[in-house]
Amino acid sequence: MSDPAPAERYARASDAARLERTYPVTAAFAASQRFTLDPFQIEGCRALEDGRSVLVAAPTGAGKTIVGEFAVHLAMRTPGDKAFYTTPMKALSNQKFRELQDVYGPDEVGLLTGDTNINGNARIVVMTTEVLRNMLYADSPALRGLRYVVMDEVHYLADRFRGAVWEEVIIHLAPSVRLVSLSATVSNAEEFGDWLDTVRGDTQVIVSETRPVPLEQHVLVRGDLLPLFDDRAGIATAQVNQELMRIRSFKGPNFENNRRAQQLRSGDRGERARYAGGGYEASHRRPNRGNKRPVRSANVQRIERLDRPDVVELLSRANLLPAIFFIFSRVGCDAAVQQVRRSGVRLTSQDERREIRAVIEERTRSLLEEDLAVLGFWEWRENLERGVASHHAGLLPAFKEVVEELFQRKLVKVVFATETLALGINMPARTVVLEKLEKFNGEARVAITSGEYTQLTGRAGRRGIDVEGHAVIQWTEALDPQAVAALASRRTYPLNSSFRPTYNMAVNLIDQFGRARAREILESSFAQFQADRAVVGLARQVREQEESLAGYAKAMTCDRGDFAEYSGIRRELSDLEKLNRKDVSAARRTRDERNRRITSLRKRMQRHPCHQCPDREHHARWAERYWKLKREIDKLRRQIDTRTGTVARIFDRVVDVLAALEYVAVADDGSTTLTPSGRTMRRIYGERDLLVAESLRRGIWTDLDAASLAALACSLVYEPRRDDAGPGEHGLPRGAFRHAFDATLTLWQELEDLEEEHRLPGTEPVSAGLALAMHTWARGGMLDRVLTEADMAAGDFVRWAKQTIDLLDQLSIVADQPIAGTARKALDAVRRGIVAYSTV
Repeated sequence: MSDPAPAERYARASDAARLERTYPVTAAFAASQRFTLDPFQIEGCRALEDGRSVLVAAPTGAGKTIVGEFAVHLAMRTPGDKAFYTTPMKALSNQKFRELQDVYGPDEVGLLTGDTNINGNARIVVMTTEVLRNMLYADSPALRGLRYVVMDEVHYLADRFRGAVWEEVIIHLAPSVRLVSLSATVSNAEEFGDWLDTVRGDTQVIVSETRPVPLEQHVLVRGDLLPLFDDRAGIATAQVNQELMRIRSFKGPNFENNRRAQQLRSGDRGERARYAGGGYEASHRRPNRGNKRPVRSANVQRIERLDRPDVVELLSRANLLPAIFFIFSRVGCDAAVQQVRRSGVRLTSQDERREIRAVIEERTRSLLEEDLAVLGFWEWRENLERGVASHHAGLLPAFKEVVEELFQRKLVKVVFATETLALGINMPARTVVLEKLEKFNGEARVAITSGEYTQLTGRAGRRGIDVEGHAVIQWTEALDPQAVAALASRRTYPLNSSFRPTYNMAVNLIDQFGRARAREILESSFAQFQADRAVVGLARQVREQEESLAGYAKAMTCDRGDFAEYSGIRRELSDLEKLNRKDVSAARRTRDERNRRITSLRKRMQRHPCHQCPDREHHARWAERYWKLKREIDKLRRQIDTRTGTVARIFDRVVDVLAALEYVAVADDGSTTLTPSGRTMRRIYGERDLLVAESLRRGIWTDLDAASLAALACSLVYEPRRDDAGPGEHGLPRGAFRHAFDATLTLWQELEDLEEEHRLPGTEPVSAGLALAMHTWARGGMLDRVLTEADMAAGDFVRWAKQTIDLLDQLSIVADQPIAGTARKALDAVRRGIVAYSTV
């Protein structure tokens, strides 16, 4: 392709200069970055500089967060303005907190994650999305001056358990707040953007499917890395490499090596995979061990898979480290590390090992000496010094953070991880290896989706470091190259709402807006938008027109009396007079009845105090506008009522349950107000909000001591494994706990029956599977005993302990004495040792 002509180059330069003058803040911000911003990043920043909200959907590692960071930059340019940066996970919040501190200093940046509160009144605050939702419902003073909210990983609103929180925040933020929504590449970004535009106003949708670092896809067959796609066919065609198809048909034990040796000698293009910073040469391949002719697959032995240590060494020689191996099992991740360790593989230099040990000592110095052996610290440290680690939810948070830091610093070269890493913090690699393309979903083994494949392989390729990233799929007997190619080519990752009204949401909405307005707000949810896109637009029209209606009502206010009532009489009178003039053929009896009504209305109008007002006709002009607009609103409401109204109907059922239990009081006209119990429920968040509120009201936890309350709180948040049969009578804490637990279980059954009666989905039964371990921990028990009683990994125990702390914290605030005081003691008892550890 020839270079552009001088005139064209001049025109381009002129346009660029004009845009820089139009968007000076974006230009200056872009110039301050370490790398040249991509077009989609520039577009997002310019939209914000224009005063618009923005949705940016782009692949993992593409640099979406730059747009969010620009929003923070804009807020900091104006004294008094604030920016909130929300993330779905505490680990992400911690990471972003440190990054923003590096830019703006510790005085300007705060962190709120439920169990961490640092500088919460700062101008920049990083928080989990739930924290912001709670602030909105509480009308927190910290919201004053808020100008920008960044919602990182906004596609989490599809999450079945937590997704509703994202929609609540988006709906309830003040109209003056600009929203920066950052999402993975989803196939319906435009639909989501349309909803954002509907509920938030002017929102620009920016979609980029371009990876900043191109991705090479390979299949590992024995010791050979074969391209998934045929280079000669062109990437656009996504045609699978025919060599892989031949291997699938002819799988002789030595066929591959013979054929490959011939291709190497003949220089077959399809044979050669290109790598960033190094190549995998023929000398590294396994030698040909025979000269047998190829035979049909029906009569051959299966193709051997390389052991993990061999794969690690292969990638090391090919300069394809660091690498993440995604293994869909925690046990598999830990076993893989042990396998590599036993093989004697060492991927680090002496200097790197010294640096690794220094980081470990710095980050884990607060852990108790007696806990280190229980946690497998020494073996874990030795593995890290070899450059190998696992990463999964069962790992102690302190250990996970060390692995993340060492990997980011290129000191750990290989991480064996579960798929949760693909959705988590910033850990890009040169290569991603998938050993299987199926996983256990809790019930059965299922194939991963194209969206999951994209998320997993999206970690391959480090911007500014790698020329290209590499995805490696290990060959299995069941592997279909065509199916893999389809996974790698498709972009079918739809974003579907998981929004459902909860009891806590209902009482907060009723408290702030009243029942009627609450229903309209719920009609604005993305769930309803997807169910019936028209309803959201109609609901927004109603809300906007109701604001105008309130303005008209104020303008027609009369100091003599109720002008709305007076104008209503005038309007009915005028309508009847017009009808009488037009309907001359009506029966005499009908006309007589109308005339009697007209006479009565005239008398009422003349006796009304507003009739003598000197500004009567001025008020009347506003009244005409009022009634005309009210007719339009009523028409819109009828349209809404005839639509699906799914979310609002569920809300009505939730309110009916709350009314049956006297958390709300419903008047004869349908208006709804909170009772004292309802006001308590406003600050109880979680899956079991109703059960917690009702337990407090009935006082069934009053006699519990701190350890027993901690155990009971744990039972309310704990979700047992499917194969967990429960602790049995002997596996429960003694004393008052058993009585309180039985009473709570009985109450759960009552509420379950009530919900079933109102056609609402119930909750899972309360489980005491972790109660004894939490009771022991809260009484100061040793870690080894607690983990034995829990029968779980340290990381899992910490996760459930943190959720227990969240609930205890709520109880300490909303409960009456003595439970509030007991909850504070329980908090202190649980928040110790490995549970209290935090690097922030």
